[in-house]
Amino acid sequence: MFIPCHRGGDSAAPDFKGFTLLMPAVSVGNVGQLAIDLVVSTLDMTKVGYFYTDCLVPMVGNNPYATAEENSTELSINAEVYSLPSKKLVVLQIRSPFIKNKYRPFCETLLSWVKSSKCARVVLLSSSHAYQRDDEQLLGTPLRYLLTPDLEKAVGGRMKELNWKEMEKVAAYPGISDTDKVLHIPGGGITKLLFTESCSEGIQMAVLLKFCSEGDNIPDAFVLVNYLNEWLQLIKSEVSTVWSKWKIPSSWRLLFGNGLPPALF
Repeated sequence: MFIPCHRGGDSAAPDFKGFTLLMPAVSVGNVGQLAIDLVVSTLDMTKVGYFYTDCLVPMVGNNPYATAEENSTELSINAEVYSLPSKKLVVLQIRSPFIKNKYRPFCETLLSWVKSSKCARVVLLSSSHAYQRDDEQLLGTPLRYLLTPDLEKAVGGRMKELNWKEMEKVAAYPGISDTDKVLHIPGGGITKLLFTESCSEGIQMAVLLKFCSEGDNIPDAFVLVNYLNEWLQLIKSEVSTVWSKWKIPSSWRLLFGNGLPPALF
C-alpha cells in the first residue's frame, strides 16, 4: 500500500496517472536495486512516499542519497517511492529481501496499486544467474528483455529498432524433450511471477535483465542502467565513458569504498 509523505504542508497525494513505474526485482547480485540507485541519484528524484508491506524484511537506515550533512540523517526504510513529474517517472526502490512465501501477496498488492494509480506501464529491472544459461543464451549480449502482450503492441517495434534480444524460453524437460518451452529466470526473485501476473491482468510491463554472477556487481548495474537509457532516454548519452554518465549515490562510498574507480569519487 502506498503511503504519501507530505512535505512543506502539501497534503495532496501525488498523481501518477500516465507515469512509468520503474522498480527492481530483488535478484542475483542486487543489480536492479543498484541500477535504481543510479537513476534516483542522477535525476535527483524527490521522495514522495513509502510502500507499506509485510512482505519485505523490515529495515531502517540513513538517507542513501544524502548530498549534505543536513539531509544525511533522514531515515529510509525497505520500500520507498520517488517521483520526477517532468519525465512522468515514478520509482519504487526496494532495499530488503522478501519474506518466505510472500512473493504472491506482494505482487497482488503492487499490481493493485499500479491499477489504482493509473500508471501507464511498469519497467522491472532484474538479473539472472549467468551459470544457468542454456546454449542459446550464451550467444551475444548478456542483456535480455520481456514485454507483456499489451506493451508489445506499443513498443515492440522500438525494441527491434534497438536490436535487443528477447529473453529465450528454455526446454521444460532438458535432455528429454525440447518441444515444451517455458520461461525460466533462475535467481530472478519475483521477476517471473510479476511478469506472468501482469500478462494475465493486461498490465503493460517490460522486464530488462542481465545475466550475472554474485560478487562486485557495480559494473553490471552500469550496464543495465545504460540498457534502460537506450530505450527511455532518461539522460543524454553523448558521453563516451559508461562510468561518467551517472551520479554515484553517497551510500555506495560507504558500502563499497575503494571498490569504485577513482573517477567516481
